Amino acid sequence: MEEIINNEKERAILVGIMIDNKDNETIEELKELAKTAGAEVVGVITQNRFSIDKNYYIGKGKLDELKEYVKNMDIDLVIFNDELSGSQLKNIEDVIGVKVLDRTNLILDIFAMRAKSREGILQVQLAQLKYRLPRLLGLGNELSRLGGGIGTRGPGETKLETDRRHIRERIKSIEDKLKEIKKHRELQRERRMKSEIPVVAIVGYTNAGKSTLMNALTDSGVYVEDKLFATLDPTARKLILPSGREVIIIDTVGFIRKLPHDLVEAFKSTLEESKYADVLLHVIDITSKDMKDKIMVVEKVLRELGAADKPIINVYNKADIVEFVPNNNGNNIYISAKKRWGFDDLLDAIDKVAYENLVILDFYIPYEKEKQFIYLKRNSKIINEEYTEAGIKIKAQVGVVEKNILKDFIIS
Repeated sequence: MEEIINNEKERAILVGIMIDNKDNETIEELKELAKTAGAEVVGVITQNRFSIDKNYYIGKGKLDELKEYVKNMDIDLVIFNDELSGSQLKNIEDVIGVKVLDRTNLILDIFAMRAKSREGILQVQLAQLKYRLPRLLGLGNELSRLGGGIGTRGPGETKLETDRRHIRERIKSIEDKLKEIKKHRELQRERRMKSEIPVVAIVGYTNAGKSTLMNALTDSGVYVEDKLFATLDPTARKLILPSGREVIIIDTVGFIRKLPHDLVEAFKSTLEESKYADVLLHVIDITSKDMKDKIMVVEKVLRELGAADKPIINVYNKADIVEFVPNNNGNNIYISAKKRWGFDDLLDAIDKVAYENLVILDFYIPYEKEKQFIYLKRNSKIINEEYTEAGIKIKAQVGVVEKNILKDFIIS
């Protein structure tokens, strides 16, 4: 199947495999990723197959068609919809003669462009180096990408990647720096938890409107753009609810299908803000054609982070541009972050979930129950600790999940 799109700039063609005629949504998403990276998509080529070809991703015949297409349409860049091995990248580039990126490299490139904080920049560099290290054998000197353009941002702008030993040293150096930053983040998190103010983390699929909602609720000035991954670095702001009580709102990085594993690992300390929050606001783009699939992606990532059991308020954003808006029901709230309507019900829901589900309890945890002690410290707001001969008496503010998990240690 072939689709032609008229555009300019760095000219790119997208290539994808349709297994059982599926994956239309990820191809559409790849278009948005390419646009975000600065490419102009001039064509899309897909092939129906039962599996990915281990040598060329697509079949050899289709690859020859792609070669002709690249030549005739003056293509600068070919982007594949899945992660490619080093040998696949080399084989494809040898045939078509232009720069080749896979989905993972494209996402990493966008993250390199978006990262602003020291932590964010280091996290992206770490993910890029880990991605490239196993591909050195397949790509050799081609990996340096000195020609510029999409796929060259971050550490890929030098030829250092051709030296395995040096790349491993850089990975070790970045990991050491991130460990120090992680300690600082954990201290910040502990201070928030000790403040006895509930923490509310905004999560959701990328471009669902999380940063717009953050700005609307707190006037925090978080960067907003109608592109994927407009912001990477988490922002924490205090929000006063109509009841006069306070919560701390934290924005987090957006989720996406096929989010590269190394990127999840690199951004784990950032993503874990959702794990340690008291309440999650799951922002959902109600106008999205594949809304249910995107909800499933977010829920999957939350499970992987150990945050799936947190109280969740589903915030259906962009409800101002759909014909029918259901009534708010329990923790399902319909809003327009851009027009700032529906906020009264949203703030009431946050107030209810953040405070009515929290209780102050006394726990007694023997010293040998170290895992339970660590869990309580990480997932509650500690009010008081008293060390005895055999264990620790702790007064803490906990949610329903923590109460159930530690029920055997409750003394009052």
